[in-house]
Amino acid sequence: MNKSPFEFSDDNKRYHTLNYYNKYHFGSKIYKAVLDCGFSCPNIDGTKSSGGCIFCDGGSGYFTHGGYDLSSQLTREKERICKKNGENARFIAYFQANSNTYAPVEILRKIYYSVLDFPHVCGISIGTRADCLSDEIVELLVELNSKIDLTVELGMQSIHKSTINLINRCYTHKEFCEGFFKLKRNKIRTCIHIINGLPFETHKMMLQTAEETARLAPEAVKLQMLHVIKGTILAEMYERNEFKILERNEYIDIIVEQLEILPPETVIERITGDGDKSKLIAPIWSANKIAVLGGIDKRLAELETWQGKKHNKKT
Repeated sequence: MNKSPFEFSDDNKRYHTLNYYNKYHFGSKIYKAVLDCGFSCPNIDGTKSSGGCIFCDGGSGYFTHGGYDLSSQLTREKERICKKNGENARFIAYFQANSNTYAPVEILRKIYYSVLDFPHVCGISIGTRADCLSDEIVELLVELNSKIDLTVELGMQSIHKSTINLINRCYTHKEFCEGFFKLKRNKIRTCIHIINGLPFETHKMMLQTAEETARLAPEAVKLQMLHVIKGTILAEMYERNEFKILERNEYIDIIVEQLEILPPETVIERITGDGDKSKLIAPIWSANKIAVLGGIDKRLAELETWQGKKHNKKT
């Protein structure tokens, strides 16, 4: 029974959770097996830059088993997931670290196809950049999409030119849209990443990024707070007091307003974010994920609002 006024909910949630989507799409709870296949990134290997984005810490491969072959990584992840959730637990093979379409097509095909018949794998998720989607690679993704549930995750982070330049993303929003629409035209499920709290962005700027995301209408979105991680360029900026970090209540208010703007059909795959707590400098409050999630639920209820409530007014 739906305890929420939001249509895509069967509990108290007022936004379209990934758990809800998986329950009705796959018929059960689904987990993610995180993988690091040793890919690089044009923003790291010198093609566009050698420093990476200013918040990048090793290509976002948190919790992966980098250094092991793909089969060994999948085996380890299967053991981890099944030990905690039962021997029949199913999972998505999540190519997480760096840009996972940044390689020759023949290498990508071999890697992607190697996971199709692995026990308990019910889908594939590929994290990459929108400027790493050549026509050949998109053709491969279309082929893969015909064989298994596929999601491609694209890091947009912000639509604002000043921010894009500051974080050293090294491609424009126009280029992002070109890559995104290649996927959309080919009916490939796409998830857009947004980071809130990027240096010098105002509340209004963050809402404008959400408005543009609503216009693009991806199947899914990941929303998260900016993490300042040890060893990054962003950490150096933070230590020099060059920018301020959002407080928890500020973040919650921004998330609530972004949810109101986003289409109700869009799955919210992440709403806070996970990072390596041993390397986290700020914000420390983000490490208490339960408190952040509870704060978002409470604020939505207090305001009697939900995802998409203002969507039709914005589009």
